[in-house]
Amino acid sequence: MRLPQRNLLAIFPLLLASSCATVPEPQCSPQRSDLAHCPPPDAVDDEKINALYELRTWLAPAEQKLDPIQLGAEAEIPVNHAQAKIIGPSRDDSLNSLAAKIWMIENAEHTVDATYYIFKRDPVGYALLGAMCNAVKRGVDVRIMVDSLGSFHPGHSELRALETCADEAGWIRNEQGQLTTRRARVQVVIFNALTKLKFNRRSHDKLLVVDGHFDDKAYVMTGGRNVSLDYYGIKEDGSKDPNAYRDLEILIRPGTKSADETHTVGQVAEIYYTLLFQHRGNSRIRPDKAKTEISDERYFDVYKHERNKGQQYLAFIKSLPEIAQRLETMPAYMRDGFHDSRVRLAHQLSNLTAQRVTTDVEANLERNPNSIIYMIKTITSQGRDDRGRSGTLRIVSPYLFSGKYKDEDGSVIYDGARQTLEWLQNNPDFRIEVITNSVLTGDNVFTQAIIDMDMAPRFLLTPELQKAWLADLEQSEFNADLTGSDEWRRLIDHPQVFIYETGKLDSVQLGGDTNYGKLHAKYIVGEKAAFVGTSNFDYRSNLYNNEMGFFIENPGVIADLNEVFEQLKATSYRWGTPEWLEMRRQLMATGSSKGMSAYRQRKTFGTIRTLGLEYLM
Repeated sequence: MRLPQRNLLAIFPLLLASSCATVPEPQCSPQRSDLAHCPPPDAVDDEKINALYELRTWLAPAEQKLDPIQLGAEAEIPVNHAQAKIIGPSRDDSLNSLAAKIWMIENAEHTVDATYYIFKRDPVGYALLGAMCNAVKRGVDVRIMVDSLGSFHPGHSELRALETCADEAGWIRNEQGQLTTRRARVQVVIFNALTKLKFNRRSHDKLLVVDGHFDDKAYVMTGGRNVSLDYYGIKEDGSKDPNAYRDLEILIRPGTKSADETHTVGQVAEIYYTLLFQHRGNSRIRPDKAKTEISDERYFDVYKHERNKGQQYLAFIKSLPEIAQRLETMPAYMRDGFHDSRVRLAHQLSNLTAQRVTTDVEANLERNPNSIIYMIKTITSQGRDDRGRSGTLRIVSPYLFSGKYKDEDGSVIYDGARQTLEWLQNNPDFRIEVITNSVLTGDNVFTQAIIDMDMAPRFLLTPELQKAWLADLEQSEFNADLTGSDEWRRLIDHPQVFIYETGKLDSVQLGGDTNYGKLHAKYIVGEKAAFVGTSNFDYRSNLYNNEMGFFIENPGVIADLNEVFEQLKATSYRWGTPEWLEMRRQLMATGSSKGMSAYRQRKTFGTIRTLGLEYLM
C-alpha cells in the first residue's frame, strides 16, 4: 500500500487573486510617531510577509471570486517528506499533548492557526486562549476557528475577548527576524454558523499549525483530541481524571524537501486551513463595539475579565507539576523521537457542499480525489485486484460503521461489509482487526447501538442470525440456545475478521478496580502505510462532516501505531464472546444509565432505522 504522488496546484496565488482588494498598510507620517498604529521606523516592507498577510486575511463570501471548497477538492496535494511522531492514548501522552500545544503557541514566531470541533470554556480552553493572546502581543498573527455546534455558545465572549488582545499587537517578523510593516491580528471564525441555518455540515477538524510557511520552524498537530479537560486526563481542580478519553494524535514537522517538492507539509497544512477558514458558510465574529465604546470614544475593555481568565488558567495549567515537568523537557520532546516519513494530507472538504449525499455517494467521491474515503477506497481497490495478498489491516475508531448505501429507489448500491467479506474469502491470508467502544466505554448510545446491532453482526453473523440477534433480549442476547450454540461460536471466531470492544469485567463500573476511560482515537494501520486523523469512519464523517488527517509511510510510525493497537486490544473483548456477553449482562444489572442504554439498545437501533437516522449518526 503506497501513497500516490501528486503536485500541489498554485493555490497560494489563486487565493490571493480571489481577494477583491489588497489589505492596506497603515498610513503613517515619515516620523511614524503614532506607534500604536504605525510600524517602528526600522520596520521592513517584506514581500513574503505581505503576501502571507493577504493570504491569511478573512474574506466575506461576497468578496470571494473563487470557491475555496472547490479549490480544495481540485488541488493536487503533494506527498511531503516530513518528520512524524505519534502522541498516543496513555495518560502520560495526553499530558504531553497538552504541554506540546502550549509550547507550540508560546514558541510560535510568525503565525498560529487553530481549529477544533470542541473548544470548551474550561481551564484547558482558557489556557490556550491565554497563550494565543500573549502570542499576538509579541507579533504572531493568530487565526482561530471553532465549530458552531460542537463549540456552541450564544455569545462567545471568550473568543471576542481574544481578538481584543490585538489592541496591543506586535509587528510580524520576517524569516530573518526583522520587524515588518504588518501588524499581527487575531481573526475569529465560527464554522458554518447556526445563524446561517447550516446545521448538518460540521467541521470535525482538530488542527494546530504554527509557523506553517517557515520551513525550519513549522509544526502541525492533528488527531482526535479536542480542546477540553476531558481529553487530557485532568479534572477542574487539576487532579487526575481516570475516566478521560483515550485518544491519539500525530505531530509533524517538515523534513528535507526533495527537488520536486515545492511546498512543505507546514505550507500544505496552512493552505488547507485557509480553505476551510474561507468556507462561505462561516461567520467572522468580533468584539461587540456597541458594548466597548463610551462617550469620549475611548476604547473601554469590557472583555478584560475574559482575558484575565485566560492568563489565570494558563498559569494554573502550567503550574500543575505534571505539566510543568513536561514543559521543562518540551524542547527535547519537540526535537527527538521523530521518524523520517512520507506524508500526504487528505480531507473531506467536498462533504460541505455535496448534494444527495446518501444516494450519490460514488459520484461525490469522484469529485474529491483528496477525500480520505476516496484514497482509502483507491488503496483497498488496488489491494482487491491483487490476488493472494497477505497481512493485516488494523482500524481503531470509537464510532466505526461499515457503509451501506442505497439509491433513490431503495436498492443497495454499495455494501462495505459484503464486499470486504468477499475479498477476504479470495485472500485467506489477509485479516482485518478492529477496535471500537463497547457499551461500557462508549459515550454515544446511538452510534454504539449501530455498532453492536448492525456493523459487527453484518461482518460476523449470517442473515438469519443477524435477525435473531435483533430479537428481544430473552430470545437473543439472554438466549443460551443462540449465543451458546456451535454455529454462534464458529461465526464469531472468524479467522479473518476480529472486532474488539474496549472494557472488561474488572471495570470500576462493575465493581472492579480498573478504569477503561472512553476510546476516542481514530487511525488505520496497514503493512506499509497508515492514516491518522479526525475521521471516525462513520456515516457522518464519510458523508456530512469535513474531516482531515495524514496518510503516512514509515516503518517506525507503523510500529508505534501497532504497539498502541496491542495495548488497546489488551483492554478489550472480542465481540460476541462469552466474556463480552457477560460484561454486557453485568452492566445491565447495575441499573446505571449505561446499563439502561445497553438494555434498550435494540429498541434504540430499531428507532434509528425506522426513522432513517443512520446516516446522521
